Amino acid sequence: LCLQAGGSTNHTNSVGRNAAQMAGFTGQHDAASLINNFFCKEELEYYTVIRGHEKEAKLPRNLVNPLYTLVLSNNLNPVYLSMYLQEHSELLDESYKVAKVLDLLCEKVMKQSQTNEVLGVKFHYLASLVRQCEKSRQDKGDNLDFFIKFLVKGRDPDGFTENIEKLVRSVMRDFPYIENQLIQQMIRNLAPVKIGDAPTALSILSSAINGQRFSSDEAENCSTCNTAKAEKKCSACKMVKYCNQRCQKLQWPTHKKLCKELAGQYKKLEERKRLDAEAEEAKGKEA
Repeated sequence: LCLQAGGSTNHTNSVGRNAAQMAGFTGQHDAASLINNFFCKEELEYYTVIRGHEKEAKLPRNLVNPLYTLVLSNNLNPVYLSMYLQEHSELLDESYKVAKVLDLLCEKVMKQSQTNEVLGVKFHYLASLVRQCEKSRQDKGDNLDFFIKFLVKGRDPDGFTENIEKLVRSVMRDFPYIENQLIQQMIRNLAPVKIGDAPTALSILSSAINGQRFSSDEAENCSTCNTAKAEKKCSACKMVKYCNQRCQKLQWPTHKKLCKELAGQYKKLEERKRLDAEAEEAKGKEA
């Protein structure tokens, strides 16, 4: 409500921290993510009106709602975003206009008096992904399944999603405002990291836009698309979570190579929990 009423996200307090930084500092990660990703719908609607010598508006009005939902999403995993674009194919049908509007929004927030570098990076990332999805859709007969499976595919033998890593790194390199402090910091953090090591490009990008999160929070996310608080588990290893059957099927070609090993790890964890519980019970009886 504060944001919708025009609350400033750049205002700092007596210790030089803005609202998102304070939220992250106190562990309110959902609040920090909401602040960092907030964007007024009216700014999208601006592009639905014909202006000046234009023969048509930059953005068809029917695309405002699905594009606004895309912009507000705090899940930056390209698998999740690609599946969203697949479900809302009208965005890809007008991919040139959608990507162009995102480019314009990136330019606007980067050149305004109070630069919003977080949204600038996000708009660029979304525009790049829209273009990549449409290119793949055209190459593979109007279908994004191939591209989604390409992203999910894990390398041997560790299952690391190398294609996601390379995609996010290339998008970060192509950010047009390279002198910006945020993107420079992201690149410095990523430059010495070999592909396959931590931190990943996606984790660096997500931390920059959504704020730092605890690793325990991420353990509850879908292993395929990173949707938060996934409720389904692999019935065999019980170590990997999914948000639905589709995500489980998408990752199965990679997960089946690791499932047995993970199942062994699960048994060891359960045995450790049992021994710890017995030890605590024995201490209680002694007391």
